[in-house]
Amino acid sequence: MNTSINRPEVEILHCASVNPVLTRYYDGCIPAGFPSPAADYLVEDIDLNKYLCPRPTSTYIVRVTGDSMNNACIPEDSLLVVDRSISPVTNMVIVAVINNEFTVKRFIKNSSGIRLMPDSKNARWQPIPITADMEFKVWGVVTQIIINGLKV
Repeated sequence: MNTSINRPEVEILHCASVNPVLTRYYDGCIPAGFPSPAADYLVEDIDLNKYLCPRPTSTYIVRVTGDSMNNACIPEDSLLVVDRSISPVTNMVIVAVINNEFTVKRFIKNSSGIRLMPDSKNARWQPIPITADMEFKVWGVVTQIIINGLKV
């Protein structure tokens, strides 16, 4: 699960604040295709906690290391907003603890049991079937992904 001996796959940064995180918001659409003429626009303050952390007492921010979730748009050094109050359902991305180690994977539960699936084309990452002899816990469900910048 670890990407290296001394570097965990998930680093817990802090609990989300209950104080407003205000920033300026441009209330208009910015085209990703052809440019549009400049138009009147409205700028207002928005509280990022409202969008990122609607349940601040159960929400944490974690930093991801490793590349096992690249195809889920979670590159290394991404920040994940994780809500510990949500129960996972199949196909959700979760933070799990397996035998006292954190990992970020896609949660799959069916008649065969529980598997944690990497979202990477890298062959070194294989599904993790959860067995009775493992210590396993869903630590939280990923609700938002913040990408700090793509490394190309």
